[in-house]
Amino acid sequence: MNFDNLFSAQLDALKSEGNYRYFAELERKCGKFPRAANHHAGEKRDVTVWCSNDYLGMGQHPKVIDAMCEAVKRTGTGAGGTRNISGTNHDHLLLEAELADLHGKDAALLFTSGYVSNWAALSTLGSRLKDCIILSDAGNHASMIEGIRHSRAQKVIWRHNDVKDLEAKLAALPANAPKIVAFESVYSMDGDIAPIRQIVEVAEKYGAMTYLDEVHAVGLYGPRGGGVSEREGLAHRITLIEGTLGKAFGVVGGYITGSAPLCDFIRSFASGFIFTTALPPAVAAAARASIRHLKESSTEREQQQAQVARLRAALDREGIPHMANDSHIVPVMIKDPVKTRMLADYLMDEWGIYVQPINYPTVPKGTERLRFTPSPLHSDADIDHLVTALKTLWRQCAIAHMTA
Repeated sequence: MNFDNLFSAQLDALKSEGNYRYFAELERKCGKFPRAANHHAGEKRDVTVWCSNDYLGMGQHPKVIDAMCEAVKRTGTGAGGTRNISGTNHDHLLLEAELADLHGKDAALLFTSGYVSNWAALSTLGSRLKDCIILSDAGNHASMIEGIRHSRAQKVIWRHNDVKDLEAKLAALPANAPKIVAFESVYSMDGDIAPIRQIVEVAEKYGAMTYLDEVHAVGLYGPRGGGVSEREGLAHRITLIEGTLGKAFGVVGGYITGSAPLCDFIRSFASGFIFTTALPPAVAAAARASIRHLKESSTEREQQQAQVARLRAALDREGIPHMANDSHIVPVMIKDPVKTRMLADYLMDEWGIYVQPINYPTVPKGTERLRFTPSPLHSDADIDHLVTALKTLWRQCAIAHMTA
């Protein structure tokens, strides 16, 4: 059997649907974000990145860079093994204490990515709690879905951000069964924000644990960057808060925070923690420097919010359709995979603007989009250039404008 032919056939089908992903070969430039070098066809040219999840540009902040360089010189480049054997380092424990403080929790636990922290925590909770039932928001990230699936616990899906549907489903479940309500604060593709207070109140009413993914909110919301739950004064009422170090904090890694017994439970039973090499200490040191800075500085958050508002206003003036939400994520709706890919290529080739097309299975078919994430380091001129490019391409490609 020729397996390569089987692989190629499915790849060809993906390409014909317009859903094949082409990756740009970018080279980030320290101190120049959001500029990057694009390597293509043997040439290199500068582009402006408009889809980075380094939301605040902290990946190039001097404090973060200095902390990583100092730690590399002090500890070397690797952790030396899994946390269970030889990989637990002083920098890991300092970072976990910083994260616990960020969310007002007793403890925290590090993972190698936000995907792994969701997968490991939910799969462990669902499998180790006898007769556990996990109620999952219909819009939850693939990492949460995969963790729930792997747990083999009973799963109940409730309509996205629909608190009445959540309550109806909780009311129908056995009162004495362990229940976990799993949801996100900011949903990465639509940019909408969960009604956290109402969800927490319903979960408390039925004795359910709350599991909140704040990966697209940490660093960005709240007086110290603790996320939407901090901004709303609700972090203390949420059982487990999960987050990432790889977006607004500008480094890499994931984590959970909660009570000391909860974090110790995950530490002791989660295969995704036990059997993987620990984050390098230098990464932990850099993440801690980023978190500490954003706890004290609101400048980056305020500047980002100003640029998000400026972009939205400019898109509105030109009738460019974008999804309304209260977050920093600006989805410009195309609703066709081929046109989305074509627009992204034109923006890169003709305008020096890099934005990755978002298509199925990341979003449902028919909701394809370009997802823009303005940062505090995108200038007013950058925004004007982007909107001019979109306005020009909208005419050339005959894409519908917003109606009054």
